[in-house]
Amino acid sequence: MSHITGDQGKGRQGLRLPTPPGNMNYSRFLTAVSAARRPSAIRILTELQQRSPPSLISLAGGAPNPDTFPFQFATIKVKNGDSIVFDEATMKRALQYSASPGIPELLSWMKGLQKSLHNPPTLAYSPENGQMEMCVTTGSQEGLCKVFEMLVNPGDNVLLDAPTYSGTLAALLPLGCNIINVPSDQHGMIPEALGDILSRWDPADAHAPGSSVPRVLYTIPNGGNPTGASMTARRKQEVYELARKYDFLIIEDDPYYFLQFQKPWAPTFLSMDVDGRIIRTDSFSKILSSGLRIGFVTGPKPLVDRVVLHIQASTMHTSTFTQLMVSQLLQDWGQDGFLRHVDGVVQFYRSQRNAMLSSADRWLKGLAEWHAPAAGMFLWIRLHGIADTKQLIMEKALEKEVLLVPGGVFNIDSSEACPYVRAAFSLSTPQQIDEAFKRLSALIREAAQP
Repeated sequence: MSHITGDQGKGRQGLRLPTPPGNMNYSRFLTAVSAARRPSAIRILTELQQRSPPSLISLAGGAPNPDTFPFQFATIKVKNGDSIVFDEATMKRALQYSASPGIPELLSWMKGLQKSLHNPPTLAYSPENGQMEMCVTTGSQEGLCKVFEMLVNPGDNVLLDAPTYSGTLAALLPLGCNIINVPSDQHGMIPEALGDILSRWDPADAHAPGSSVPRVLYTIPNGGNPTGASMTARRKQEVYELARKYDFLIIEDDPYYFLQFQKPWAPTFLSMDVDGRIIRTDSFSKILSSGLRIGFVTGPKPLVDRVVLHIQASTMHTSTFTQLMVSQLLQDWGQDGFLRHVDGVVQFYRSQRNAMLSSADRWLKGLAEWHAPAAGMFLWIRLHGIADTKQLIMEKALEKEVLLVPGGVFNIDSSEACPYVRAAFSLSTPQQIDEAFKRLSALIREAAQP
């Protein structure tokens, strides 16, 4: 740990009441880079033009003329027999620049979905007090990178439960922050452990200039990558109360929300966000398409607006073509049709998970240990008698023609010895999974021999 101030170890409790709803000071969370961003005048004009009547004559925009594009129209067949049709007018729109937050109809549909699934308390707040807002991102990974850039300064203390998604570490580590690992188990982050870590600080110091009290906590609450861990509703509520007490933001990275194997689905941090301190990222990669690169950031409007300013200056917007393609599909399906599709996807991955668990029982009993994941695509396996799986996987596993991911790549310090491997059950057939675990068992037995 570095940069710790306040009464270390005393953990004085209850000196400051939690921030009342609608009274967040969002400016204190922004990095200097994010605070310095200003709206693009040309982007604003583009968005104004798209909301204007056809009679408007604009000489303002620098957009290319779509009549010069070689693509004319398209028909995309959907598995249920329906079609998504891009006529010439739609194709011209699909190939043109669009608004940085996302195309209006897709955002409107997604806001309706978020309201139905999570009913965030912040829906009724005023914009400046943290009203729920959304923007479309090029996959949730882009959203995460921009959120981190908005919130994390060099030297900041950032809380997360490790091991965690390697893409998160790739985005965070270069920012020069001090990552604090909060212990977790198969049910996700442990609130008591988080409370112990936070007790190093006085909650009253959270707003002091130069304070080192953490301002950001990051977690994957469902089917975590790589561990497959899912947080219980009670743990989320306890973590949220700690966030209120120490006034930090929670980044709820939830790409496996729609891949929960049991209903009812767990309540989300967003659903309990009375303050406007949750920034949530969602992804369509696991349920519609990973290659279309459609993700979403949901959170308090003052912060989502900052993410949009970064989008203006970098990608400008997510592909209009893929947004329109997904939007038309969702409009045709409606929420009920979308959720029926999700149920089918869940049924597939549940079957895949069960096949992997069955093969693990058959081949790895006594050689390894694991917990059945309640969501996601991964089984996190601790190998017995092997202190570090890196060499085993990167060298010897290839000789056995089986490949997994060594667990060390998901640790804050990837050079630390790690006895875990991550097995994905998303792509391989049950027969391939079974053969892979047969080969893995032979590998473990050989490696464990003196």
